[in-house]
Amino acid sequence: MSDKKKRILIACGSGIVTSTIARKKIEALLDAHGYKGHYEIVQVPLSTASEKSKDCDFIVATAIKPSELHCPFIDGTPYLMGRGEDGANEQILKLMKK
Repeated sequence: MSDKKKRILIACGSGIVTSTIARKKIEALLDAHGYKGHYEIVQVPLSTASEKSKDCDFIVATAIKPSELHCPFIDGTPYLMGRGEDGANEQILKLMKK
């Protein structure tokens, strides 16, 4: 595991409501896999995601995929629906290893 903290961007319409739901699930996933203290999560409104993605390792969005991203994208809608989370979790864990 690298000493460099991963910067994770979580985006939703307002940067508050659905991104907070996804954040809690992602934090639980990462902490359960030994990444506690090895990541930083930044929540943003979808409208700023493209610009903010320049400084992040990957983005999880609970809405449509923002255009012109500068890092890998993960669809975060499964965290809101309560099904299909395994695929998103797999992608996140894979990106944490890079």
